[in-house]
Amino acid sequence: MGFKKNIISTDLAPAAVGTYSQGVEYNGTYLFSGQIGLHPKTGEMPSDFEGQVKQIMSNIDGLLEACSITREHIIKTSIFVTDLGNFSKVNEAYVEYFSEPYPARSCIEVPALPKGALVEIEVIAAKG
Repeated sequence: MGFKKNIISTDLAPAAVGTYSQGVEYNGTYLFSGQIGLHPKTGEMPSDFEGQVKQIMSNIDGLLEACSITREHIIKTSIFVTDLGNFSKVNEAYVEYFSEPYPARSCIEVPALPKGALVEIEVIAAKG
């Protein structure tokens, strides 16, 4: 048998804006592309950090739902911010959207994100 990866595609999250898939599942592990705060239907993005995080989590929930999994299946998050001064807001959001035991996490400051986003979050989930 050859290598078999399953491509995840759903209208419950924004369509890919480049040469990538919304996500890939392999052997019960789900690797999702980073999400910015774009609304999947309107393409609009909130201007504030908190609003972007809220939309991102809604997008992530849509990806998870399309795979019949939930936030409890998330084992790792990578968070990219354009201003590490928002780190406390990341922690506040983490407590709102996740419960203990928390997924592993990285938080990295970057100079810029697609479409002028202030934050981007990618997640890895597992089922099995």
